[in-house]
Amino acid sequence: MAVQTGFSFVQLFSINWEMFTVLFIIVGMGQISNYVVAFILGTEILGKSVRIIFSTLGVCTFFAIGYMVLPLFAYFIRDWRLLLLALTMPGVLCVPLWWFIPESPRWLISQRRFREAEDIIWKAAKMNKKSVPAVIFDPGELQELNAMKQQKVFILDLFRTWNITTITIMSLLLWMLTSVGYFGLSLDVPNLHGDAYLNCFLSALVEIPAYIIAWLLLRTFPRRYIIAGVLFLGGGMLLLIQLVPAEYYLLSIGLVMFGKFGVTSAFSMLYVFTAELYPTPVRNMAVGITSMASRVGSIIAPYFVYLGAYDRLLPYIVMGSLTVLIGIVTLFFPESFGVTLPETLEQMQRVKGFRCGKKSRASMDREENPKVLITAF
Repeated sequence: MAVQTGFSFVQLFSINWEMFTVLFIIVGMGQISNYVVAFILGTEILGKSVRIIFSTLGVCTFFAIGYMVLPLFAYFIRDWRLLLLALTMPGVLCVPLWWFIPESPRWLISQRRFREAEDIIWKAAKMNKKSVPAVIFDPGELQELNAMKQQKVFILDLFRTWNITTITIMSLLLWMLTSVGYFGLSLDVPNLHGDAYLNCFLSALVEIPAYIIAWLLLRTFPRRYIIAGVLFLGGGMLLLIQLVPAEYYLLSIGLVMFGKFGVTSAFSMLYVFTAELYPTPVRNMAVGITSMASRVGSIIAPYFVYLGAYDRLLPYIVMGSLTVLIGIVTLFFPESFGVTLPETLEQMQRVKGFRCGKKSRASMDREENPKVLITAF
């Protein structure tokens, strides 16, 4: 947040386009890093039911609210320096959070910092009026864990085995192509008929019900099927646009918004799905690298929009086809619904194709013996 907010203020004093662009790169690095880490922190601190609300209605809904505010600010503030200042000021409000948000106990435990984790668990239990045993970590187990060599993880661990490599590659493709659809539709707003500011606001507004639907679906249904379903919905709506006559522009806008609805729902589910697939030591790394793949998608998304210079319908045909394609790939992921978060790479599920398959013995054992950590939070 310091990088994002600090360099945004510095941007106000840019003397040329080159300086502005370089500073914007740094701001972007701070923004996406902050977004990913905040998501992972909430995922590891909160229990399963609250974690889903946090990941959809929490993180994503507030993202959509900020997105809705953007065209309103831009409509009334036409000077770019004042606009940038208005968009930067809310970052200052995050400073007090340093004293309120605790560290992730899961991460502390993985780093053998048991005393700090124990203090946070006690505090969480007290705040939530939960009872915990007098001894949270058995001294014998602590001694055994401390004697064990701490597992070092690197980026290559995401490709350690054929199964993990397959999951990682599919995750990278899923994030990148979903991002192409999301940012392509977002950036295509000025090409729609009508006022660009209003269309941008509507594009943001449609995300609110998309996140609500995502939250409801995540509570009840298997992850890969609902993600594939909303991707099929979004891609199908985009492919239908080519059947609409040019004079029925309101119908075309409606189909674009429905397409944005489907892709947005899928995008919000990816954070939950990816975080549930990977174990604690590499979870932040996995969400980080897949999020980086989504940035690649956002980088190339404008070029899909530019295809409209050759044919008005070409961007929707290409983005719709890619969205449906990645929806099919999603069906080959392992299912994480109802499975306890893995703690080691060995506990990761295998790619199961179109069958959910049985839970691993390790997952069943962990469900029968829930951690005190989950009880406390």
